[in-house]
Amino acid sequence: MLKRLYDWMLDKAGHPQATKWLAGISFAESSFFPIPPDVMLAPMCLAKPKRAYWYAFICTVSSVLGALLGYAIGFFLFETIGIAILDFYGLADKFDVFAENFNEQGWIVVLLAGFTPLPFKVITIAAGSTAMPLYILIFAAIIARSARFFLVAVLLAKFGAPMKDWIDKNFALATTLGGILFVGGFVAVKWLL
Repeated sequence: MLKRLYDWMLDKAGHPQATKWLAGISFAESSFFPIPPDVMLAPMCLAKPKRAYWYAFICTVSSVLGALLGYAIGFFLFETIGIAILDFYGLADKFDVFAENFNEQGWIVVLLAGFTPLPFKVITIAAGSTAMPLYILIFAAIIARSARFFLVAVLLAKFGAPMKDWIDKNFALATTLGGILFVGGFVAVKWLL
């Protein structure tokens, strides 16, 4: 099923309405859809490098709006839809332990999940189910998602297909390390001030 979705998304990257598809998938991925919009973002940036930053902007805005849907699912529909989504990712049984401490360091978790390949929808649902202040989710999501999507856009616009091959092979490692450095900077500033 995931392979078919992946192939379908690649097909939509070349569609005349690809920008609208990119926005819709970015929105859905933040709340329930299993495949990240990078699958479309990368080939679109390669095909039209001058529009790469526009595509990253669309991904960011749509993803943050989708995070609001994920929050609403967690806040209003956790026992039904939220649990079903967590079950899909095999995380429902571990969620209670995760949720206990989520709001204490939730902004860091949102930053990391928004930047790395962690399922962002799980974090947005957790934010809603634990009643994280909405402004924290929005602020952290804007920072993390823009950092992630603009990084992909910059690398592909500047270095083209060889960078796409490198990202495809090392995406999880690169974004995780980048996310750790990114959040580490925020933590360092917090402790220094």
